[in-house]
Amino acid sequence: MIYIVEDDANIKKMLMFAIARAGFEVKEFPDASQLYSSLEEEMPQLLILDIMLPGEDGFTVLEKLRSNLATKKLPVIILTAKNSEIDKLHGLDGGADDYVTKPFGVAELMARIRAVIRRYEVQTYTVYEVANLKVDEGKHIVTVDGNEIVLSKKEYDLLVLLLKAKGNVCSREELLSAVWGENYGESRTLDVHIRKLRHKLDNEDLIETVKGFGYRIREK
Repeated sequence: MIYIVEDDANIKKMLMFAIARAGFEVKEFPDASQLYSSLEEEMPQLLILDIMLPGEDGFTVLEKLRSNLATKKLPVIILTAKNSEIDKLHGLDGGADDYVTKPFGVAELMARIRAVIRRYEVQTYTVYEVANLKVDEGKHIVTVDGNEIVLSKKEYDLLVLLLKAKGNVCSREELLSAVWGENYGESRTLDVHIRKLRHKLDNEDLIETVKGFGYRIREK
């Protein structure tokens, strides 16, 4: 699946035809407002992102994607009429995998899409096991005593962040920024999610509170 965020109807129609013809499923959005909810439901192989959009511009969207654990590694190609060197540097330094300017050749764009997707196909995932908990990052499966449990997206993101820290403390600010983004608002929401996570894992001691700082996984 490839997502397109583009407000020009003609370019969007051309892109959708070319991408579908190449064998990919494709979904389009005229702006970023509907993109975020769709990312909650299904993570695409790649996102094609325009810069000059109604509402949030593409640079802002890219910044939000890269500050969120779930979308941090989502492949993004910027496709835009903004062709100055400063704009290109802004996009690439901001985390875009490629930067294509309009007008563009469809064949070249498809080659760039395939190249970016190939780079991400070699990603490896980790299986974490602590006490009676097992998290398969590749399959996105969490089990306790061999029984699968269902976590919300943010609960899962928090758990994986803590597991990746390998027993080291994760500060409240670090967890809030990674899971909720830079403008995370009320910090008490972290405590609420940790409490729900402990309940679902049926283990109050696994996630340890480090008073005045944050949380960590108790590995022993």
